[in-house]
Amino acid sequence: MTSLNFRPEQAWGELLLRWWRELSEDTGGRAALRRAPDITAVVLIPAFQRLHRTLLGAGWPDQPWTNDRLAAAAALLAHVRDHGERTLPQAMSDGDKPVVSPLRFMRLLEAPDADALFTGLRRMLPLIKHRTDVLALATDVVNWGDAVKKRWAYAYEWPAKAKSRSAA
Repeated sequence: MTSLNFRPEQAWGELLLRWWRELSEDTGGRAALRRAPDITAVVLIPAFQRLHRTLLGAGWPDQPWTNDRLAAAAALLAHVRDHGERTLPQAMSDGDKPVVSPLRFMRLLEAPDADALFTGLRRMLPLIKHRTDVLALATDVVNWGDAVKKRWAYAYEWPAKAKSRSAA
């Protein structure tokens, strides 16, 4: 599987960031994306279809797996209020006591597919006050797999006395 990246200096990154910023003016589209219960519902929302068509015009690979993961990323981005510099694992482990416990973080890393990841992250975004790096979130959701899971595990600031998965 080829890695698909959203970087600010690349066309896809610029287009995604512009779409996300414009979403604040499209309150109906943003609300529909935030209420979408699953990826299938996201695909049917005009705000997502605008993003999809825009990215297709910039060379986005039109594959079922890339489109579904893009839909998950778009719906999650509708929950992000502030584009911050911290990635999700950094934001989840911020402070002396992580806002997302190590056990909950481990459960998120066990998400087998885009649907499970979508559900888990949608529940986590309020815990980090809806603030994260928009492009990093989209890139990680689109590329979800072992490489991203390992990178997140290294980026998460594990507490000194984190319980192991088997002890829980």
